Amino acid sequence: MAATLTGTVLLVSGCTAQAPDGGAQEPTDSLGALGDLTEQELDWGDCDGGPAEAECATYEVPLDYDEPEGERIEIAVKRMAATGDDVIGSLLVNPGGPGGSGYDYVDHASFIVSEQVRERFDLVGFDPRGVGRSTPITCLPAGELDDFIGGAAESADGDGDMAELTEAGITDMEDGSREFVEACQANAPDLMLNVGTVNVARDMDVLRSLLGDEKLTYLGASYGTHIGAHYAEQFPDRVRALVLDGAVDPTLDQLDLSVAQATGFETALRAFVEDCLTRTDCPLGGSGDSVEDGVAALDEFLASTAREPLANSMDDREINRSRTELGVLAALYSESWWDRVREGLNDAMNDGDGTVLLQLGDELYSRNDVQEYENSTAALIAVNCSDSPSPRRVDAYAEAAEEAGEESPIFGPSLAWGALPCAFWPEEAVYDGGPLDAPGAPPIMVVGTTRDSATPYAWAEALAEALESGFLVTRDGDGHTGYRMGDVCVDRMVDAYLIDLEVPEDGMACA
Repeated sequence: MAATLTGTVLLVSGCTAQAPDGGAQEPTDSLGALGDLTEQELDWGDCDGGPAEAECATYEVPLDYDEPEGERIEIAVKRMAATGDDVIGSLLVNPGGPGGSGYDYVDHASFIVSEQVRERFDLVGFDPRGVGRSTPITCLPAGELDDFIGGAAESADGDGDMAELTEAGITDMEDGSREFVEACQANAPDLMLNVGTVNVARDMDVLRSLLGDEKLTYLGASYGTHIGAHYAEQFPDRVRALVLDGAVDPTLDQLDLSVAQATGFETALRAFVEDCLTRTDCPLGGSGDSVEDGVAALDEFLASTAREPLANSMDDREINRSRTELGVLAALYSESWWDRVREGLNDAMNDGDGTVLLQLGDELYSRNDVQEYENSTAALIAVNCSDSPSPRRVDAYAEAAEEAGEESPIFGPSLAWGALPCAFWPEEAVYDGGPLDAPGAPPIMVVGTTRDSATPYAWAEALAEALESGFLVTRDGDGHTGYRMGDVCVDRMVDAYLIDLEVPEDGMACA
């Protein structure tokens, strides 16, 4: 879940969504008003990759729901049939992003849900509009996107510190952001006005109908929680069960989200460093050092990569501070990455070789497939910028970078500057609707993890509070999201809710 620019990093999801015509209202029309959309048939066939038992199809939706008879775009969908005989229906899933592929996510069925859930539901994923195999939005070509993500902005002290940008560095950032948005306008002038989450939720309701499900059962992670919240807001009477895991706070605008996210990354960074210091191969110090000592060692190392880039045995990209930071950020998403990040830091700090850290950053950005990388980053920025109003003054981002730096000195300023393209996004594409409270919806489960890096626990609390029928399940742990992350208590609650609609006591915590 990631998007960046010229030495900055904006990781993870979006915020509040966009109406196709830029208006503030949420659409409430029934599917019956959309004519032939509901008369389509999903022509299931072989898939482009994935398990042999998977089946795939496409369906059409309006580019602009205000013009349902106008231009159509395609949505790609993949299904894995339930493994049991007593099937409840379909479980739609989304991995987050924006820009994450639900189509590919289904390939990892045994990781996504438990065996019990697999028995009772057909697992269904789709690429949201603008993403992957659905009609994709493209902006910069891959080579220019590499420069956009990995370019180094000029800092006052020459160490790549995003909190100390020079006037020339800020100008470079502004120029890069404008060029990105102009590339979107050149390549996808109509699609970029209609990729917001409010439309994704409507596309998902069309899919629910075509699958033959009277009501929606849905599991969304990270940005996927925002899709689910918008669905509940528009179609509360069509909700069966929604699990919103690693929640996005719907009350924050794009820049506020970036600043708030700094607290989550700082918490996760300190957890990684604390663990590292207990290991014999930790390059940040030893068991006698404090977490503050370890963080200081990392900060000093990152500053050194701005002055002298690391060696790269993979390709010709310069592994500067920006690209080094991306590799370290991988550790902040999941404990399962900690060993590899520690390996990468050892190579870099002891031998000057940044190849492993570069590979980790590439994985965050889906760069293993350059075409997918090009689109996933474009989709992330396009959806984030469409989903809520953002300041139009560049100095507002400088102020936010300073504020974020107080919460997370290493990563905070980059997170704030990473939202800068939104200052230049077409205003008619931006949704500025009201709160997402979904009145009349049945109970909706929100799962929060106490030391979640990408979506801070406070966001889960906020979403559960905002939804009229929301209830919170807490996982006490590290890493991004809570379900299927090793906590048996959380897994049992989610399974019981999805299968039997069991609702635990609000605020139930698992240790």
